[in-house]
Amino acid sequence: MFELLATIGKTRRGRLTLPHGVVETPCFMPIATKGAVKTLSSADVESLGASVLLSNTYHLLLRPGMDGMKKLGGLHSLMNWDRPILTDSGGYQVFSLAKLNKTTEDGVTFQSHIDGKRIHLTPELSMQMQQVIGSDIMMQFDDVAAGDSTRERYEEAMERSLRWAARCKKEFSNTQSLNHSTTQSLFAIVQGGTHEDLRQRSLEGLLDIGFDGYAIGGLSVGEKREDAYRIAEFVCDRLPTDKPRYFMGGGMPEEIVHYVSIGVDMFDCVIPTRNARHGTLFVWNQDPSTIDFTLTTNYQLPIPPFYRKLNITAEPSQFDTGPIDPFCDCLTCKTTSRAYLRHLFSVGEMLAMRLATIHNLRFYLRLMEALRASVVE
Repeated sequence: MFELLATIGKTRRGRLTLPHGVVETPCFMPIATKGAVKTLSSADVESLGASVLLSNTYHLLLRPGMDGMKKLGGLHSLMNWDRPILTDSGGYQVFSLAKLNKTTEDGVTFQSHIDGKRIHLTPELSMQMQQVIGSDIMMQFDDVAAGDSTRERYEEAMERSLRWAARCKKEFSNTQSLNHSTTQSLFAIVQGGTHEDLRQRSLEGLLDIGFDGYAIGGLSVGEKREDAYRIAEFVCDRLPTDKPRYFMGGGMPEEIVHYVSIGVDMFDCVIPTRNARHGTLFVWNQDPSTIDFTLTTNYQLPIPPFYRKLNITAEPSQFDTGPIDPFCDCLTCKTTSRAYLRHLFSVGEMLAMRLATIHNLRFYLRLMEALRASVVE
């Protein structure tokens, strides 16, 4: 499934071969939580260069539900997307919807944020739903601790996540056997907060069970950036070199560059799309093809600035008829001036969010292209 093509220092260039296509790594996965990247169609996302999307088990379990997803033939068919999909297990909702759920050893009982209906989500149900969704990569169900948690809470979440990982692996194997399928993959999630010894125990337990890939979870949830960097490198240094590595939920462009430099292969984050809908755009400081990202293998921190953030709703853009970003090749930058995009935001036109999202996603995807190009045989 995963082939390591080249390395520079700890930076990796790889290739994931999945049922719905090939994913070149390092890669960025746009967020299609409920089966859509907000404001964009599947054709839009494909045209931007995305090779894999991320969707969420919890939200799809609420609507259209397991029976509905079966009748619709899976998520690929429903959203007309013929490239790979990774599904988050729903574990993050244990953290983000903490006021609406109760966690026990068996699983998590949610009160639906839609209609108040109570749903009991277990590792087994998460695996069953992800199998019905038809995702190329399934994630284990885990317990996520907030970034300011006590050591006791981190340890509790890590140990529970290990036990749930074993249950996920068992149910995954049963489900694949029952459906005569060997095409889906299952990734584990390394937990332990900001404590290296807890991360080490999590790693050892997950490696003993054995998975197709490994994710670094429980970061980008409120901890300091230097702690996230420290723990991510600690984990990467101890993961198998022949398995893909996925940093969950991070982050800003310079963070992604750093994580790539220490050996991470896969990323997802709401930052580009969420910022776009609020009028904040990522703009290159120079042609990205001229940026030497191999410098990051020397761990230069902070990473030299290669972009800036543009608040398109601010007054300076009101009469600026130039492109959003002269170094960007996206549809928005080819057809839309700063003045026009600012106007669309000021009058509340939905087109503004769509055009901004196209640009920000293309920025992130082109960043990954530049990072891949910097690692050659």
